[in-house]
This record gives sequence, structure tokens and C-alpha cells, in this order.
Amino acid sequence: MTRAELAKNYFENGYNCCQAVAIAFEDLIGIDRNLLLKLCSSFGGGFGRLREVCGAFSGISMVIGAVCGYSQDSGDTKMAHYALVRELAERFKNLNGGSIICKELIAGTEKLSSENPSVRTEEYKKKRPCYDIVKNAALILEDYFKEKSII
Repeated sequence: MTRAELAKNYFENGYNCCQAVAIAFEDLIGIDRNLLLKLCSSFGGGFGRLREVCGAFSGISMVIGAVCGYSQDSGDTKMAHYALVRELAERFKNLNGGSIICKELIAGTEKLSSENPSVRTEEYKKKRPCYDIVKNAALILEDYFKEKSII
């Protein structure tokens, strides 16, 4: 099973979009799964269902930070890392309708003002792009890590 399929499977089994992406790469991150899930828990639904930055893209950002990020700013290191995040954002936009914003990605699929997560029924799966967005997010990371011979 690819990491992209794994992430989609995690999402199908109740993890939020950020968690699903991140735990598909937990072996590269090197922290306890429970802690990783807690760190990612606020980012689902575009930051606690605020529908801002997509949780799946937040997952990309968290994984890339854990694997390729910096711990001390040397100027060039920070700039290079931010450039990488922007590059991955462009890849994400290209696969997901031109945005990294949750409410734009799911426009028209649900009442956006709801604070409570929807039950993931078969009907939900049919009308929501989130399953494919999560899969695409993990695919972007998978491809990037293969390009850089990290996996």
C-alpha cells in the first residue's frame, strides 16, 4: 500500500485530514504516534473547522518541517525551507483545484458554519473531496521524498 493510500485509509477510519497525512509518514518523523496525533489534532477542518488552511496541507507542512526543517535560523536555511513549503503548496494547488484553503476546496459540499464534524457515511464520501485531497497530499510528500531519495 502506498503512503497516499495509507493516508486515505486513515482518513476513512476517522483521523482528521492533518493526522491522516502525518501518520502515513510517522516512520520518517520519529516521534511517538500518540504525540504526533495530538500535535495534528487542531488542524483538521482547516484549523478546528474554521475552514482556513486545509488540514491535509497542514499535514504536508508538519511532515516536511519534521523531516526537512530547521531548528536554528541561519537566514539561508529558513529561506530555503520556506521556498520548499511554497513549492509543495503549488503542487498541492495543482492537484486540488487551485487552493490550499479548506472552504474553497469544499465549497458547495456542506454548510460551512457547522462547528461539529459530519458523520462519515457513504453519502458523505460521495460528496466530499476530502478523501482525494488527503490522498493527494500524501502523494505529494511521497513523490518529493522519492525525488530527494529520502524514501
